[in-house]
Amino acid sequence: MNVITTFNSKRREKQIKKERELLKEISIKMLKESVRKHFGYIRVQGGTFMQEGFDEACFDVAIESYLLGGKLSKFGRQGDSLDDVKKRCDEELKHFIDTLYNFWLYWAEMGVSNKVDESFYYCCEHFVETWWAEGYHNGIKRLKLRLH
Repeated sequence: MNVITTFNSKRREKQIKKERELLKEISIKMLKESVRKHFGYIRVQGGTFMQEGFDEACFDVAIESYLLGGKLSKFGRQGDSLDDVKKRCDEELKHFIDTLYNFWLYWAEMGVSNKVDESFYYCCEHFVETWWAEGYHNGIKRLKLRLH
């Protein structure tokens, strides 16, 4: 008796395996240092207890952008430039940046000045792009070493 599997389930299994391999390259310590480097200690409504929630939200966005970079690294290995590969996922990156920015705007005690808000948007943008590039470069490295 044969077991019938679908193409979608096989593709999902392969994707999960690749994501697990990519995630072995990063640690919680790296994520915490990155959050502190990009955002520092921002006063949030609710005090220090809420800071852990912000860290976890940043971790989620960082991991998603890292995995996106790792997933698209196959195009870089095939000869596309970094800018061309980045253009392929502009919508997703914009979504991650907007999600993180709106999350921080909702919870952080920030001034009413548009200048502060705009500079904070650039911090979110840099954070997401840094983790995307980290995933991209680790994906390229894994492909070159044939660890895929």
